[in-house]
Amino acid sequence: MSHIPPLDPNVAAAKGFREPGDRPKRFWKAAGVAAVEGGHAVQLDGRTPKTPAGRPLVLPTAEAAARVAAEWDRQTEVIEPATMPATRLASTALDAVCLAREAVADEIAAYAGSDLICYPAEAPTSLRTRQDAEWGRWREWAAEHGIRLEPGSGIVHRPQSPEALARVKALALELDDFALTGLASLVPMYGSAVLALAVLKGALTGDQAHDLSRLDEAFQESQWGVDAEAAERTAAMRAEALEIDAWFRALGL
Repeated sequence: MSHIPPLDPNVAAAKGFREPGDRPKRFWKAAGVAAVEGGHAVQLDGRTPKTPAGRPLVLPTAEAAARVAAEWDRQTEVIEPATMPATRLASTALDAVCLAREAVADEIAAYAGSDLICYPAEAPTSLRTRQDAEWGRWREWAAEHGIRLEPGSGIVHRPQSPEALARVKALALELDDFALTGLASLVPMYGSAVLALAVLKGALTGDQAHDLSRLDEAFQESQWGVDAEAAERTAAMRAEALEIDAWFRALGL
């Protein structure tokens, strides 16, 4: 999503890493959490670090703050941003999502308009049968939450009702900035607002939703084998999904 920087460590490395000699060095002895007005602050030797935009790193729950603090505590001689996904989520929430909530919710709703689980393959029959079975139950789950999506066929786009998309947007806007950031990061990873919402609400784990989002790829791998680079990308995406799932749970969702 345009408002949410990717969590993929490879992308982060390409865009945000400096050369090893230029990376900031660890300057603190201990990382922890302290209750403050408005939430729970990450503490480095008793002082609260700030986001890139200069906002104090204060989170809504002690568990979420502890996840961020643990990332800082795991740093060794130099700071490795790619090993700090929770810090990235928190900073994105504080610096970006809070200023663009409406736009972020619109983008999430737009994904629902062409949601992956509404487009099963036309062939082969075995894949189509599995997608119908696996994805159909999550369209039913979505309908139970007020999101009635109609399946299409193949690559032919089928517009969804304005009411369904409005419901997705409303659900997104019910979230605080931190949960909205997690949802907006997960939706494009799956290509599905429904699967991401199911993880948010605890109906699916990040791992389960990841597998559901790549039924087509898994089928192709069963037929033709697994490419090493593709397997590496898949593993990185799975790790991201698990991280965001844990982020939701740390936020008390």
